[in-house]
Amino acid sequence: MADWRYEEHLRTPEGLGELPDGGHDGVAGGAACGDLVRVVVRVAGTRVVDAGFVAEGCGALTVCGSVAVGLLRGATVRDAARISVDVVADEVGGLHPGKRHAAELVVDALHRALGTAVAADGSADDASSVSAGDGPTLVAMSGGVDSAVAALHAGPDAVAVTLELWRDPANDAESSCCSHSAVRRARDLAHRMGLPHLTLDLRDAFRAGVVDPWIAEHRAGRTPNPCVRCNGEVRLDAMLDLADRLGCATLTTGHYARTTDDGLLRLAVDPGKDQAYMLSALERTSIARMRFPLGRLTKLRVREIAEEAGLPVARTPDSQDLCFLAGTGSSTFLATHGGLDATPGPVTDVDTGEVVGEHRGAHLYTLGQRRGLGVAAGEPRYVVATDVATNTVAIGPRERLLTDRVELRDLILHRDAARVDGVKLRYRQQPRSARVVAAPDPGERGSGVVVLRDPLVRAAPGQAAMLLEGDVVVGSGTLA
Repeated sequence: MADWRYEEHLRTPEGLGELPDGGHDGVAGGAACGDLVRVVVRVAGTRVVDAGFVAEGCGALTVCGSVAVGLLRGATVRDAARISVDVVADEVGGLHPGKRHAAELVVDALHRALGTAVAADGSADDASSVSAGDGPTLVAMSGGVDSAVAALHAGPDAVAVTLELWRDPANDAESSCCSHSAVRRARDLAHRMGLPHLTLDLRDAFRAGVVDPWIAEHRAGRTPNPCVRCNGEVRLDAMLDLADRLGCATLTTGHYARTTDDGLLRLAVDPGKDQAYMLSALERTSIARMRFPLGRLTKLRVREIAEEAGLPVARTPDSQDLCFLAGTGSSTFLATHGGLDATPGPVTDVDTGEVVGEHRGAHLYTLGQRRGLGVAAGEPRYVVATDVATNTVAIGPRERLLTDRVELRDLILHRDAARVDGVKLRYRQQPRSARVVAAPDPGERGSGVVVLRDPLVRAAPGQAAMLLEGDVVVGSGTLA
């Protein structure tokens, strides 16, 4: 028999059809399950001033929507961000397992609406703590072990946020770090850790700022690094803006990196996990507000800390693919989302010009690639050139790829060029000794040239270059 509170919410649901003007909405459910709910939230400052919902489907969806609106109206943003499936269920004396799905959908919609509303209309009562740098922190949580351990170091006033960047039925939701499923896992983990949690829907910004340029670069025959662009222009800036709205002075993440006292990045202690390369395009003003608790730890130690804290993600495998490619290949993705169909063409020997094989499409191959060429040869052959205009791929010996000169575009230095003594051209590559022989003035953006002490296999055009002075990141650019 249903609890009397359940029956009351079913008979006289609070907020049903009462959608506040000027509010922001979140939607969950759809054709697959037959249930659909829309929650609309209006935020002013640090408080939810109104909320409402509409629902199509089972009675439990209406009950949970009513409960959610009752919890939202008049609540502080932080209290609203603590509303979980269990909280909704407890408000009606518990839910039958078959009805928890309704609570999950309502909570999904609620948090999408709340995150959008706070990002647009929220504001801290006192912004002085933000500029002073000594206030609470916003924690970026992906649902994995690294961000969870970072959250353990965040302090009692921290707020967690997870970004939803991509949603595609072709993706493997379990292995993607930015899908709806990942957002739900991260939110459940944050609530388990006692943290209020916000969902920030950046799908449009991610498509425009990361995916579309990634496709365009492939169309032009280059091999971009979308993670560097995402961190430098989409993800972290959006989270820092949200931190301002919440009165959070800093942003804490699970990246393996460190910072200097003057606001520059430093390499992590564990060279095998260092992620400074992926953060190298960040502005100095952003870096100054970043906190990286894992920068001095090894991955093994991070997992030990998670186990000691009883975190269920202590042994969760790391995500490997680009988030929007999880469960699908680049060829299929480029064809589906960019109209870049794979057209076979000739593979030629760079020395003789002889056609030695057939490729699947020139835009799918990258400089230095060795595997997947489909060419039998007595010695290893590598991709030494691609031409998307003629749809040709040239291969040759490794020596053809060696160079000691790297030309960069969009180069920016944070210190004088004479202080640069190293460069990193690939994420999995260790820094190499180098010097800058041409560059814009510090703080300006332009083209430049880096000379390596020892010749190195050329990295593909479009890849990021991280410039170093010792273990400090003093500049970044893109291979021209």
